[in-house]
Amino acid sequence: MAFTLVAPQYPEVAAPASDAALDAGAALARSRIRRRLGMIPAFTILTVLAVTSIFPIYWMFVTAFRPADRVLSNNPLPGPFSLENFRYVWETLPFGSMLLNTFGMALGIAAGQLLVAILAAYGFSRWSFRGQKILFLLFVGSWLVPFQVTMIPNYLLIAQLGLLNTVLGVVVPQLAGAFAVMLLKQHLDSFPRELLDAADMDGRNSWRTLWEVVVPNLRPALAALGIMLFISAWNEYLWPSLIMQQGGQILQVGIRGFLGAEGNNWGAVMAASAIACLPIFLVYLFLQRYVVDAFVRSGLK
Repeated sequence: MAFTLVAPQYPEVAAPASDAALDAGAALARSRIRRRLGMIPAFTILTVLAVTSIFPIYWMFVTAFRPADRVLSNNPLPGPFSLENFRYVWETLPFGSMLLNTFGMALGIAAGQLLVAILAAYGFSRWSFRGQKILFLLFVGSWLVPFQVTMIPNYLLIAQLGLLNTVLGVVVPQLAGAFAVMLLKQHLDSFPRELLDAADMDGRNSWRTLWEVVVPNLRPALAALGIMLFISAWNEYLWPSLIMQQGGQILQVGIRGFLGAEGNNWGAVMAASAIACLPIFLVYLFLQRYVVDAFVRSGLK
């Protein structure tokens, strides 16, 4: 009978870490701590800015839910709660029709600017022609012109067209926007040229290429831009208040009716403003990732 000697098996024991590895780990931990401590001032500034931005909205809702005799109270804490202001606003103003008219106005402005931006940005990005850069700079430069400069000429034009006190009079002068063109051009400049060349080889003309190739691939950017344009148009006050002098079809103009020479009903103003903000809050709450994605993809900060 043969016997085979087998060496005993012992569990492997990890070698002790060297001093260099320990020093490297400690240095990495210290670096992370210093990085986090260095971010404290930035987070502090952002927190202060966030509180400063949110506090007016908080104060609006606190005032709206207060009774009429406590509206002017300086107490920053909410309460006592009351729906008296909301009930008064809903009974005084035709809120249903105002919301529909305001929605139609904002949708018309957003759709018009989006259509013009698609066509203009496609032209600037697809073709090269003499004076292209100068023309684009002039187009974008119109964004820097204050509204007060063009307000009177636009008002005179709307008056001559007979569109005063109409929703159409609010929409027409705002059918084009330089911001929308600039944002879309950033996306189109990075659009794959291979797709455009493939569309040309398939026999598509420029018009078909735009709507069958370019636009379907820009849906996230177009959705984000449309949301931003809609929110901006919804919050517009100065131009609608100038055009809708004799009517309260627009929500922002109807709120002004609670401010008069006989006294200001701040509770009603805050309640009406709170109701007017709710649609925008909901839109941005559910679609905010499209807005963030548009800025990230465009390279804007």
